[in-house]
Amino acid sequence: MRSATANPSAWSSRVWAIAKIAISVGILVFLLTRLNRADLLDRLARAQPLWLALALALYFLAIFLGVLKWYLLVRAQHIAVSFWELATFTFAGLFLGNLLPTNIGGDVVRATMLARARNGTTEAATISVIVDRLLGLAAFFGIALISAGLAVGLVTRSSELEAVQTATILVAAIFALGGALLFSRRIARLFTRAFAWGFIARFKPVAARFYRALQVYRFNYRALAANSALSASILVVATLVWYAVARAIHLDISILYFFLFNPLIAFVLLLPISFNGLGPKEATAVFFFGLVGVPGESAFALSLLFHAIVVLTSLPGGWVVARTPIEKNEN
Repeated sequence: MRSATANPSAWSSRVWAIAKIAISVGILVFLLTRLNRADLLDRLARAQPLWLALALALYFLAIFLGVLKWYLLVRAQHIAVSFWELATFTFAGLFLGNLLPTNIGGDVVRATMLARARNGTTEAATISVIVDRLLGLAAFFGIALISAGLAVGLVTRSSELEAVQTATILVAAIFALGGALLFSRRIARLFTRAFAWGFIARFKPVAARFYRALQVYRFNYRALAANSALSASILVVATLVWYAVARAIHLDISILYFFLFNPLIAFVLLLPISFNGLGPKEATAVFFFGLVGVPGESAFALSLLFHAIVVLTSLPGGWVVARTPIEKNEN
């Protein structure tokens, strides 16, 4: 096996993984030095198990809704695969993404495992995951835009949210433009001419297969609409998870604020600068819920318990990973 020093890519990946862990630890330590740690531990110790069990069940529901929306896109590609097979691929991706400090994203795992399970479907499997992610982000940005606008109008300290609203609008606009370009036939023709040049020409057959797989969805309005509706449903269920965790720690505030802040917290976490969002998630939760009078200790406990729910629901993927290697060893 080659050493890390002989493989710059592997070395940089390890450095970046360590950096993300350091960022997460640094932010958590910073927050803990400014909170009443005894009060925080007391809130965590008094958490009600029944509400936490409900939150756990709701998060599993969100995961299976995610599997269903991916299943619809995979079937549109005419790949013969069962719902439960896709569920195992999804849990493997969640396990690697949420529990291990690797740079193997959950989407990469899903596409890789599907392609390996069904030989000759690499392009279709990859495109199904990409479109699934894009439609999920489209629903997310739509709800985040509404949440940002409502938060600015409803929250007393709205001036502190205006920067978040502006950033949400800009990123959503860039995303919409990118999505339009992805399905644009004019852009496809430009790429076709580019693939006629030099060494790039050797990749033209692969690019053509990716393009054909993408075009499967161009006029498949039923699959796209169902996926988008399920994406919105997942956001609603995830918000209910936050609310159930809040009730577990005796935090009695309107459910409206969870629908306002959950998309905004998730929006901030789009920047992949930490280990599974740990640290930035707690900081943004303290900030946003602090705008409506929630003590920092309660917001921090809320975010930590939500993270624990995410980790627990990822554990079934460990069994899948143990039975199915994701990466081939280098010789």
